[in-house]
Amino acid sequence: MRRPKRSTKYDVRCTDKRPSWDDYFLDIASLVSTRSTCLRRKVGAVLVRDKRILASGYNGAPSSIEHCSIAGCVREKLKIPSGERHELCRGLHAEQNAFLQAALHGTSLKDAILYSTIQPCIICAKMIINAGIREIVYRGAYPDKMAMDFLKAAGVKLRIVK
Repeated sequence: MRRPKRSTKYDVRCTDKRPSWDDYFLDIASLVSTRSTCLRRKVGAVLVRDKRILASGYNGAPSSIEHCSIAGCVREKLKIPSGERHELCRGLHAEQNAFLQAALHGTSLKDAILYSTIQPCIICAKMIINAGIREIVYRGAYPDKMAMDFLKAAGVKLRIVK
């Protein structure tokens, strides 16, 4: 019996059309970002070690707290530019939620790779350094030079994949 042709983005029967590991995990991070409740930017993060997913996260309000899609965006109301005054936000960043998910389940992030739809901010960069994450692969830039400087100084490998 012949199977019908699959109508997926990647035809799993043709090995030459398989995505690279970077594209695979970045595509998963993009899918994770669709769960975001942020009104400004949808971000997804996936933590990986040895080509295995350890945890994932998306940006949004903490569990049991009203989502920004319902309560509104404090940052929009106060006209706060992107990359500034992170403390004035109801939500957690995607990376932070992924770190917390790993911690909740007792999973070490030492030597993990972070795949993210966007470059981390300075707050997340400091957490990445102290968690022992060795590399960040991301698709989009973010206006935070200090984060990049910290990550480079700490020896965290950075790669942007378009």
